[in-house]
Amino acid sequence: MRSTSYKSATVSAKNNIIFGPVNSRRFGMSLGIDLSPSAKQCNFDCLYCELAPSAAVKEQTFVVSVDEIITQLRKHLHDKIDVITLTANGEPTLYPHLDRLIDAINKIKKDTQTLILTNSATLVNEKVFSSLLKLDQVKLSLDAVSHDIFKKIDRPHPSIKIENVVQKVIDFSQKYRGKLFIEILFVHGINDTQEEIQKLNEVLHKIKCQRVDIGTIDRPPAYPVTGISYKELHTIALMFDADLPIHIASRLHAEPNNSRYTKEEVLNTLDKRPLTPEDIALLFDEKSRENLNNLLTCNAVTVKKVGNLEFYVPTDNLKRKRHHSNGH
Repeated sequence: MRSTSYKSATVSAKNNIIFGPVNSRRFGMSLGIDLSPSAKQCNFDCLYCELAPSAAVKEQTFVVSVDEIITQLRKHLHDKIDVITLTANGEPTLYPHLDRLIDAINKIKKDTQTLILTNSATLVNEKVFSSLLKLDQVKLSLDAVSHDIFKKIDRPHPSIKIENVVQKVIDFSQKYRGKLFIEILFVHGINDTQEEIQKLNEVLHKIKCQRVDIGTIDRPPAYPVTGISYKELHTIALMFDADLPIHIASRLHAEPNNSRYTKEEVLNTLDKRPLTPEDIALLFDEKSRENLNNLLTCNAVTVKKVGNLEFYVPTDNLKRKRHHSNGH
């Protein structure tokens, strides 16, 4: 096995290993662990990254010890934390002691869930693949499935091939027993084409996950690119097949649309794509919200909880899915 010489992280960086807790709408009260506190270390150099541009790397050179992470985690962990989130200034799965760290966290976490936010690329490494199976929740990014668009938006290390990553995401979803989330971030004029969305749609049908979060740029990006509007995200959501669990995650710069929907249109809209209360606030005018409340009162619409989020779903839609899942 090839040996690697790692440099120790600086003392000041060690003080920044743990951050939060922050209240995440999607994952609850989250305590973050930064596995690269001293520098950006990533196998991607995404156009939309809020960190400064930096050449993609294959491995970490500045490494914090597992003991230091656990020492810091013990100081901050308490019973009000919903999730311990493994993340990084870069890609957390490049951390060379990930498997040992996950085992150590699992010994002290009690009822708290573990979550990792990863760009999916290292799933091709069997050791990383196996390590992530030990986590309670995993969020995998998949911004594109076409070779040229993937290279343009995520600017990966040359060793990374998107077709291999996609296959490993599919394989992982079949084997994983925790809560799996897929995230797609759309950048204007790059991966928001109808052709790429259709390719993503086909791949998503092969992935078993709780939810597919679609979003856009919410923070100043590393490169001169722009996001898309909430209305465009909603249009994209409708381009995916109705049986996929698509959820619009970006609302920071959302502008209300306030359209008028009859009761029948409300049901048709929710049948195509279940919406959260935040979606309703942006899409529906006052009369439409009244129509929704009437449908809730007469049980034509049901509130369904997925993870930490609530969705409005036509009751008949839920019955059909239950019927289908029972194999009748």
